[in-house]
Amino acid sequence: MFEKTGNIIKLARESNTSAIAFICMDYVMARTVVYAAEATNTPAIVMLYPEHVTIQKTTGFRKYAAMVEELANEVKVPIGLHCDHDYTYEAIMHTIDCGFGSVMMDGSMNDLDTNIMLTKKVVDEAHKKGAIVEGEIGHVGVAKDSDQKNQDLFTKPEAAEKFCRETGVDTLAVSIGNAHGEYKETPHLDIARLEAIRSATDVPLVLHGGSGIPDDQLLVAFSKGINKFNLGTEYLKRYFAALTEFTQEYAADPDPVKVINMPEYVQGKLQPYVEDRLKTLCRF
Repeated sequence: MFEKTGNIIKLARESNTSAIAFICMDYVMARTVVYAAEATNTPAIVMLYPEHVTIQKTTGFRKYAAMVEELANEVKVPIGLHCDHDYTYEAIMHTIDCGFGSVMMDGSMNDLDTNIMLTKKVVDEAHKKGAIVEGEIGHVGVAKDSDQKNQDLFTKPEAAEKFCRETGVDTLAVSIGNAHGEYKETPHLDIARLEAIRSATDVPLVLHGGSGIPDDQLLVAFSKGINKFNLGTEYLKRYFAALTEFTQEYAADPDPVKVINMPEYVQGKLQPYVEDRLKTLCRF
């Protein structure tokens, strides 16, 4: 069933666990998440990265929101919808108007006061429209640049408290040794810092850069205040692998429209992975 993302995150917080938000660039990836959630009876969040619309052109904001709502209402488990990193008031208002009730305003590349000013403007208007807003303090960098080791980018508890208090954000993405993309070596989350941030704030916390962080670290982080967990690179990598397997397996098939078998084939390859992530990491 289609559920408000905020309600799913609230449920995760009450259960001392995390909901997983999977980056899904198209119908196949989104349908896989929805049916894996149903198979495991675990709430999940389907998440769009805006560049899949604006650059890769794999979908449209309004069509994507309608698609996820339709898919979600085919199952009984709660399914949420979220739009990941965006950077301007105008873009985020458009996304909300297209049907997204949960959005992210990423002002983390600015100084703290500018980040607060930009995020607060988004929060104030989003709340009027009935949407929730995720902000970011500190900066989640790029794994290939070893940014997860740069403690200058890490979230400072006192800054997080000020940011949450002055912006009114609903959730907060933190930097505690995580980074986007594939890690060059095993990351090590700063759990003590996470605990300090949790003590200083009163909103659910979000962990980006989830691909490649060991499960044992994730489970500890979930028990210490991470209530939304983004998974993108790993899922996209498996999607590519499934497409590669399909082309190899069907290469000799003379059927000129054999590509019509691709969506079901790929979902069959992806769904066990998504089910495993939900069963292994979520404790609803």
